[in-house]
Order: sequence, then C-alpha cells, then structure tokens
Amino acid sequence: MTAPQRLTDRKREAIIQAAIAEFRANGFDVTSMDKIAATAGVSKRTVYNHFPSKEELFAEILNQLWARISAEQTTPYSADLPLREQLRERVMAKVQLMADENFLTLARVVIATTIHSPERAQNMVARLGEREEGLTSWIRAAQADGRLKPVDPEFASQQIQGLIKAFGFWPQMSMGRAALNPDMQHTVVESALDMFLACYQL
Repeated sequence: MTAPQRLTDRKREAIIQAAIAEFRANGFDVTSMDKIAATAGVSKRTVYNHFPSKEELFAEILNQLWARISAEQTTPYSADLPLREQLRERVMAKVQLMADENFLTLARVVIATTIHSPERAQNMVARLGEREEGLTSWIRAAQADGRLKPVDPEFASQQIQGLIKAFGFWPQMSMGRAALNPDMQHTVVESALDMFLACYQL
C-alpha cells in the first residue's frame, strides 16, 4: 500500500471515529458534517469525499457493528461433538463480543440514533437478524440430526440470546453498567446452556 493510500485510510478511520463520538454525544439529527470534520481534524470536503452524506456515514458505522457480530461466528454444526461443547463456543463468543468496549460503543451509537426513528430501527433489527442467523442454522442442523426438539429454530435462538443479553448487553446499554468480567461471562454462559439444553435437548 502506498503512503497516500495509508493517509487516506487514516483519514477515513478518523472520520468514522469522530462520527461515532459525535453521534453518541449529540445524536444523529443534531450532529453535522461540519462538526464531524472538525472533530476528525479534516476538511468538510474530505468528509464528503469519503461519505456523500451523513446517512452514508452512519451506514458505515452500522457496517462496522455488523462486521464485529459476524466475526464471532464459529464452526458449523458437527454430529460428532457434544451439543454443549458446540453451543458453549458460540455463546461464549457472543458474550465476549458484548464485553468488548468498542462493540458496546458502536451499539450505543446505533441504539441512540435509531430510538427516535422507527424506520432506521426496523432496518437495524432486520440486519441484526441476518447476522445472527448462524446460531439459528446451528439449531436447525441439530434438530435435523435428532438431537434437539423440533421447535421453531429462530424462536429457540432468540431465547438463548435473550438469556445472555439480559446480563451482558442491555444493562450496559440502558444503565451504563460495566462489561461482564471473565468470571461473570462464564457464569452467564453456563447458566444459559443449562436452561437451553434442559428445555430442548433430546
């Protein structure tokens, strides 16, 4: 990569980080491209060179959030491994992601920005659902293998995710609580596995 390209990448990242900070502090509607440019230490023209509109810039923040969620996707279902072992890997990856301060910051920006815009919120929920399809697919495969009860896989997926988000996501979003420490992560994961497998394992 050439030096000018690296500089361009650095400016783009500075703009994104400035936008996250401004959206988080002031909300989407109040934040201006002028303010983002000033916070990033670049010209307004540079901001528009990277992002044609504030909506495009916000979409990039969403993309970074989705990318973090996708990164925790793990190996596909295996008929040869214990269900608890496979499910623990998936659920622990999600809990550890929710303990990442960068992820929490992005999530706060998204939630704060969409809470007053039903259209944006619906788009966010739809895209989040697409990114969380991995666990649903795993449940569906375990059902096809005769190891889990034939319930709605999406419903079951939302159940176990609700169990971990009740401790590792929503308190951090709504009440400003600290991310779960490793011991609490382990407790939350193992408890969620106990409840899920007691209900659905054949």
